[in-house]
Amino acid sequence: MKVLVVGSGGREHALVWKLAQSPKCDQIFCAPGNAGTAEIATNLEFSDNDISGLLKFAKANTIGLTVVGPEVPLVNGIVDRFEDAGLRIFGPNAKAAILEGSKVFSKELLAKYQIPTADYRRFDDAEAAREYLKLNQVYPIVIKADGLAAGKGVLIITTPAEAEIGIRKIMEDRIFGNAGGEIIIEEFLRGPELSMLCFVDSQTVVPMVSAKDYKRIGAGDTGLNTGGMGAISPNPLYDQALENYCLTHIIEPSLEGMRQEHRPFKGILYCGIMLTDDGPKVLEYNVRFGDPETQVILPRLDTDLIDIFEAIIDDRLDQLDVKWAQDAAATIVLASGGYPESYPKGCLISGLEQVTGSTVFHAGTKNDGNSVFTSGGRVLAITSIAPAVAQALKVSYDNARKIEFEGKTLRADIGS
Repeated sequence: MKVLVVGSGGREHALVWKLAQSPKCDQIFCAPGNAGTAEIATNLEFSDNDISGLLKFAKANTIGLTVVGPEVPLVNGIVDRFEDAGLRIFGPNAKAAILEGSKVFSKELLAKYQIPTADYRRFDDAEAAREYLKLNQVYPIVIKADGLAAGKGVLIITTPAEAEIGIRKIMEDRIFGNAGGEIIIEEFLRGPELSMLCFVDSQTVVPMVSAKDYKRIGAGDTGLNTGGMGAISPNPLYDQALENYCLTHIIEPSLEGMRQEHRPFKGILYCGIMLTDDGPKVLEYNVRFGDPETQVILPRLDTDLIDIFEAIIDDRLDQLDVKWAQDAAATIVLASGGYPESYPKGCLISGLEQVTGSTVFHAGTKNDGNSVFTSGGRVLAITSIAPAVAQALKVSYDNARKIEFEGKTLRADIGS
């Protein structure tokens, strides 16, 4: 079977790496890919949102399975286009992908079906949002841009002055583009975070092993939100009782709500959950693998990933026994200096050949044929497997120190 993976980040490198291990995979392509995927797959010169170009390529090259990594092509209907052409593709269609594509839709679904989440208000007018905040003296609060913002459309606001700046930047300056047309202002939830990822077909939910993501740029969970600076699996706060609670009170009611709204969901459902004093509450839904959670979860998967994707496409996930390794995993993200704001590109990366005992998943990298250079904010993810998280972290950090590029930054407290 020929397989096409859509995307260019660390998540897509991890997907290519895992899919290539399947005996069913004869050849794998990645569009557009990065320097890491180029070592396993054939990179293609398509953007991940060039749906027409990708569809034409898939038809011309008899692609047996397309796997979509990022959210933008999912929200823009790539699954619908491929399915209409009779091609097999893994991911939710556009009607279901709105669960991530619109924070307003997601919050209103949660409210309608009484699924626990933060209290909120929605605004499509900046002045109305300002007036509301004049009456709201309880800080911190959270301001979220409505649409897709590359994982950066959430602002934690601690003062009225920051609130004014946040509203102006999102709704008037449009730093997140069209995602700033509406905003959500919501209660700030306190507690540890949990990433819960599930394989989902139209009737069956199979939770993956647990993971914990570290979103903030600075040690001690300080500074700006990022796409994720590291992750561990399993999450030490996660147990069977918590999984059962989240399935019963959050995941299954959400999926039933989507069915009631005539938006049945199939694919990967990612739920960000805050473990508050009042119980687990939904922070957000994503409709694809998380990044960098993918880099710690997939190395623990024993079942053929192609078998899982095909079972979901064919609505027979209940017939598959998904198995996981007992070992733990830890990933450390190396980022460009200045990320998640402005940062340089084109910095030479050295030391990759010195890494032992870890898998290096590329994200923002490019290869000129001889050397590897930075091309994004999050550059590499160093993932290690060991019997315990602490052991995996040590190996990942040891290898992270061997890799150098100008401005390299990382969090030294992942897993603490």
